[in-house]
Amino acid sequence: MTANGILQIIFYIVLLTLLTKPLGVYMTRVYQGEKTFLSFILRPTERLFYAICRIDPESEMNWKQYGVAMLMFSLVSTLVVYVIQRVQFYLPLNPQALAAPTEHSSFNTAVSFATNTNWQGYSGEATMSYLTQMLGLTVQNFVSAAVGMALAIVLIRGIARSETDKLGNFWVDTVRGTLYILMPLSVALAIVLMSQGVIQNFRTYDTAALRDPYVAQVDKKDDDGNVITDADGNNVKEDQTFDTQTIAQGPVASQLAIKQLGTNGGGFFNTNSAHPFENPNPLTNFLELFSILWISAGLTYTLGRMVKSQSHGWAVYSAMLFLFVAGVAIAYWAEARGNPLYPTTVDQKVVGGNFEGKEVRFGVANSTLWAGATTDASNGSVNSMHDSYTPLGGLVTIANIQLGEVVFGGVGSGLYGILVMVILSVFIAGLMVGRTPEYL
Repeated sequence: MTANGILQIIFYIVLLTLLTKPLGVYMTRVYQGEKTFLSFILRPTERLFYAICRIDPESEMNWKQYGVAMLMFSLVSTLVVYVIQRVQFYLPLNPQALAAPTEHSSFNTAVSFATNTNWQGYSGEATMSYLTQMLGLTVQNFVSAAVGMALAIVLIRGIARSETDKLGNFWVDTVRGTLYILMPLSVALAIVLMSQGVIQNFRTYDTAALRDPYVAQVDKKDDDGNVITDADGNNVKEDQTFDTQTIAQGPVASQLAIKQLGTNGGGFFNTNSAHPFENPNPLTNFLELFSILWISAGLTYTLGRMVKSQSHGWAVYSAMLFLFVAGVAIAYWAEARGNPLYPTTVDQKVVGGNFEGKEVRFGVANSTLWAGATTDASNGSVNSMHDSYTPLGGLVTIANIQLGEVVFGGVGSGLYGILVMVILSVFIAGLMVGRTPEYL
């Protein structure tokens, strides 16, 4: 552990805490339909959405109507993403002429992105066209995050309101979350990321000559492209010389911004935010890392304002922050000590600890800080390979996942996840002391 690494982690925590209130106040105003500094620009667009979709913004739903609307919207989203993938070969913006993913992969990806899970069973640059990445996956990065935020807000309303079964309008909450919160933040972040070297283009992939060609064994194929097998059914191998490398391109920055802000995590490239085109330098690393937790942290302040108990909002934030800091501290200590299997005569402090699976431009501190944030928030993006962590460092990431999104968690889902735990704890505590459970 170094003073520089510790200071970077402290700076991250302090900045996150300082900016929790401004964003929380802003989100409160958005979801309560109050005027914001963006209203004069976005209000006409919001009204246009309502007019096109025939939404009455003054009409509110009960919990059943709200839930059905959410489920139907997610179902349609899943279907749209599935269809886009299956016909991508025939659609524009496919300069590499990539074939459609299989029906199983397409369904898995559609469900994953529509539910804000973003589990990927494919390599983005080798599987998805630019149109699929933008129209299918990036759109879902926005709306799945907006749905999670809407569900958190409706739970807060359920806690704050009494003597009514009306909890708001799902369509209004989703539109406002997308239009006033996710879109402006994503546009601003994408512009900054592009200025730092994150690519944003529609070019065909580049081909670069290797300075040191290499030979590798590959499956031998016949003239029809079928793999040749021997008498025992084993694939026949042949030597092949590789003297070029394909360098993927694409509209990365626009997807990367919402990938982090919406705690989606599904990367444009297979190596995610360890790829230099997604995360070229320490500044982009910090901005992307900060984006993972900012909205989830801000929602705790929104909770306090909407239930008229700001101390409660800070209490929830403090509980989350304590678990987050504890995990990061343990992981950083473990990784900075190095690989425990190395002989004691090997001084790993010279290189800074366990560097296997980590990017040199980020170091151990920023890698473990990212590992803590991404697993706490169920984000899933990585700037280092977690399976290369030491046993104790890897244990932290696994423990964060097992906590089930109560340490900040995904946007919206983290807040309603911990609120369920809070309500359950209040109920059990009330039973233990023999009094009627009370929350707020």
